[in-house]
Amino acid sequence: MNSLKWLREARERLRSSGIRFPEKEAEEILSFIGINPVLLYRDNPELKEDELKKLQEILTRRLKREPLQYILGYAEFLDLRLKTKKGILIPRPETELVALEAIKEAERLSEENIFILDLCTGSGCIAISVAKRIKNSTVYAIDISEKAIELAKENASLNSVENIYFLKGNLFEPIKDIGIFFHIITSNPPYVKSEDISSLEPEVKDWEPIEALDGGEDGLDYYRKILEKAPQYLRPGGWLILELGTGLYKDVLSLAKLYKFHNISALKDLSGIERVLKCQRGGFYEDSYSYR
Repeated sequence: MNSLKWLREARERLRSSGIRFPEKEAEEILSFIGINPVLLYRDNPELKEDELKKLQEILTRRLKREPLQYILGYAEFLDLRLKTKKGILIPRPETELVALEAIKEAERLSEENIFILDLCTGSGCIAISVAKRIKNSTVYAIDISEKAIELAKENASLNSVENIYFLKGNLFEPIKDIGIFFHIITSNPPYVKSEDISSLEPEVKDWEPIEALDGGEDGLDYYRKILEKAPQYLRPGGWLILELGTGLYKDVLSLAKLYKFHNISALKDLSGIERVLKCQRGGFYEDSYSYR
């Protein structure tokens, strides 16, 4: 069988199973065995028996709605390739907006040393992206999952990123005594309403960790905790950059105002959804004049 014939057949099987982007995924599966789109459409190579066997194994798993990133073992995120593993949230294109906004604000700073904190780091996608681009940064990345921390450390090593520390714990708890005030805090927290989890796509609800998805009854549990505590860890003028769940912008905006953040704005994703909330800490705290 030639590659284009396999692509057409796989595309139709994926489409029939309800998979959203069947042609793109079929191309990704072929790329995994070394047949990239240029080679595919230019040469249409014949598939060897062992290649067909591998392709069938991958396709069979995908048709059962196992996420392709778990099957292939990696996900692309900005200029990184990150390992993926069941039990850790898969990096998503929307989350790139958080990383890019943090990079943009960090590049504006003139300080010799820039301190950045990433909460609910998961695979480390935001933290590693920012640390790699901002060479004069020290990034702290926190997650409550030991499994996530182990994978994030591995991803940092694979991408030759050393200016980063990974800490296990619940939100700010691991850094409460280190005496650092951050220029930027980022987070992609759990934000799916508890009652909505059962209606998510099978790839998400059946495979990804519920604890990385469930934001409580109204989806705001983590936003409340982060927005309440963040001013204690941000420098005056420091930025808090949060990924938003669909439809949560107004509620999170109200929380940001409640906790006295300023210069609040939203960034929309390609679908026109308010996907990132960015806000700035104003004023001084009596205990926050000395910085490291």
